[in-house]
Amino acid sequence: MSQPRSASTLAARHAGWIALALVSGCAQLPPLGQGAPAPAPAPPPQVQALPAAAPPPTKPAAQPTRKRLYEWHGKDAAVSLIEIDVDEQIARFYSGERQIGWSTVASGVASFPTPTGQFAIIEKVTEKRSNLYGKIYDRNGKLVNADARFGRDPIPPGGRFVGASMPYFMRLTYDGIGIHAGPIPRPGNPASHGCIRLPKGLAPVLFRQVPMGTPVRIMGQGPSYERYIAGERPDPNPV
Repeated sequence: MSQPRSASTLAARHAGWIALALVSGCAQLPPLGQGAPAPAPAPPPQVQALPAAAPPPTKPAAQPTRKRLYEWHGKDAAVSLIEIDVDEQIARFYSGERQIGWSTVASGVASFPTPTGQFAIIEKVTEKRSNLYGKIYDRNGKLVNADARFGRDPIPPGGRFVGASMPYFMRLTYDGIGIHAGPIPRPGNPASHGCIRLPKGLAPVLFRQVPMGTPVRIMGQGPSYERYIAGERPDPNPV
């Protein structure tokens, strides 16, 4: 237990604090006893005027550029392997062990999935049209069905069915699955009836530089081709 200090000892120590405060000027101590004079008010701080803010720009800032759908660094190199990931909706292209490009793709939607597995390019057609999906026009040329399926949707008397355009078509299966140019309305999301769509700027480059027989590996969530041809999918007829 500590010993109590005398009043004279406390007063002496308090006086020492005041002397230290007068010398250093770093702190203001409370007055000792009654009748201590109030400290003089501090002078108002000197405020330095800031320069006027710059006026807002008269034109809005430039908008960020649209995300690129593909990149190609292969020049005239022949493609020796294509890998397509339907989960990422990305295709990658190789020449030997070197990746020479990539592309956003649009594979089959859930009701028309793209089969997964090992394939190869077995046919190339510059201008191809689907014999299953397309549009129906009446006898006067008026569009009456923009998302028609041949054999399912009626064609009016004198009307006609026009298959969907699939330029730069590279066939993977004999029942219609292939790679071709086509719309990619929501990049990163499936959009086709089973084929793999490419941006229209890249499709002719690949068509020219992908030899017949080039292996194509399709991976991700989707039926294997064995299950696909066995009918384990909602629609037995791909594009």
